[in-house]
Amino acid sequence: IHLAEISLGVSKGAHAVLVLDGAGWHTSPKLQLPANISLLPLPRYAPDLNPVENLWEFLRANFLSHRVWESYDAIVDACCSAWNALMRRPEQVTSITTRAWAQVKL
Repeated sequence: IHLAEISLGVSKGAHAVLVLDGAGWHTSPKLQLPANISLLPLPRYAPDLNPVENLWEFLRANFLSHRVWESYDAIVDACCSAWNALMRRPEQVTSITTRAWAQVKL
């Protein structure tokens, strides 16, 4: 279902490449891969290749570290608040996740 939703967001005539970490569900034989999506698994133990790792590091350092929460719900609220704050700063996301080696050279 998730891949189908991503597929709907891919521009007509374009092709999306999704970078995968080593999570078990990324390699399930039950996955139904849309024709306009390819999967690119990262090598094991290569967090430097996964830009999302840098987003988690930023969130921990700027919103979630050195705090104590009263309950599970408070933790979930803090995480949602941190994520929403980051999503309101797309230039920050771009800055954190851009890789010079992944740029298209024209």
